[in-house]
Amino acid sequence: MKNKKLVLLAAATALTLLSNQGAFAQKKYDTGASDTEIKIGNVEAYSGPASAYGIIGKTEEAYFKMINDQGGINGRKINWISYDDGYSPPKTVEQVRKLIESDEVFLIFNALGTPTQTAVQKYHNAKKVPQLFLATGASKWNDPKNFPWTMGFQPSYRVEAQIFAKYILKEKPDGKVAIFYANDDFGKDYLAGIKEVFGDKASKMIVAEESYETSEPSIDAHIVKLKGTGADVFVNIATPKFAAQAIKKIAELEWKPMHLMTDVSVSIGAVMKPAGLEASEGVLSAGYLKDPSDPQWKDDEGMKKFMAFIDKYMPGANISDANLAYGYAASQTMVQVLKQAGDNLTRENVMKQAASLKDFAPDTLIPGIKINTSATDFAPIEQLKMWRFKKGQWELFGDIISAETGG
Repeated sequence: MKNKKLVLLAAATALTLLSNQGAFAQKKYDTGASDTEIKIGNVEAYSGPASAYGIIGKTEEAYFKMINDQGGINGRKINWISYDDGYSPPKTVEQVRKLIESDEVFLIFNALGTPTQTAVQKYHNAKKVPQLFLATGASKWNDPKNFPWTMGFQPSYRVEAQIFAKYILKEKPDGKVAIFYANDDFGKDYLAGIKEVFGDKASKMIVAEESYETSEPSIDAHIVKLKGTGADVFVNIATPKFAAQAIKKIAELEWKPMHLMTDVSVSIGAVMKPAGLEASEGVLSAGYLKDPSDPQWKDDEGMKKFMAFIDKYMPGANISDANLAYGYAASQTMVQVLKQAGDNLTRENVMKQAASLKDFAPDTLIPGIKINTSATDFAPIEQLKMWRFKKGQWELFGDIISAETGG
């Protein structure tokens, strides 16, 4: 009997210890998080040269309103604070400082632009405030060793280039490749990605590398020169205006290479129509987002959720604008990370959770494309699906291609 009492006493003591530990482990907060709210900051180009992207911030604001209406995240409401930086780095510095030092946000989410976010990257990392899921395709955001508080979101330019290179190796292993690229970080990132995958074959396969300046009025002379190399694969790493000029000139020259074009320039309205729909026929690209205006997704479960969100929270929005599907996917991923963080709302834990995403599939991503991160991989999306321009629209084809150079 005495032994039994001792056992019970020991069990009760252990239970008390456990419950006390539980109380201590229950809730942890950093600045910007509490029992009732999570403050999320953002800077967006609501004005200036990149104001077309402003709709991303508006979509995120609407998405978080929906989450709050549903009771928030683990009972906490999101307090969304978004400022306009006009896509100007000095303004970005000012607004990010205001968010962190005056508004005391918990983290900054999906801030837009390579030059603008480069201007605050060191500041974020010195302050240890997450610069999370950036809205820019530069590959430099995937550098957890040097910048552990910074993480990108969409596939980087280098990832897309690696996928194009894999496709070329598979479809035209003996191809003669001409690369036409913008003489800036965007173009050079692409060039590096292609060469990484080609490896030893690069010097044999690439017959020409031709760069252009964004100040040039016309790039026709470059295209004539590239046709003269006898290339049968043309990689078009140009922004919309120049991508359209290239498509048009290639058609005029009756040159018929396999034509791969960056997804920066896949807009039917801004590129394919100005270049001529007939001239654009057969151009290849790659993507990761469903196009809500494409009827092929009308019975898709994820798309039904997206459309219900738009109808209720953004009535009248232009669903053919890919930025809506993008803002929705980024917000859904942010919510997933905060759910995983539970009651341990420290900035360190949020970065840990952001780096522990496994096969997460937001509603607006093409089926089969999933978000995966780790402590050494801060690139959430590294898969794309090829598409071909046919009869005035983009058609998906083939399997999902992953960027890993070994894969």
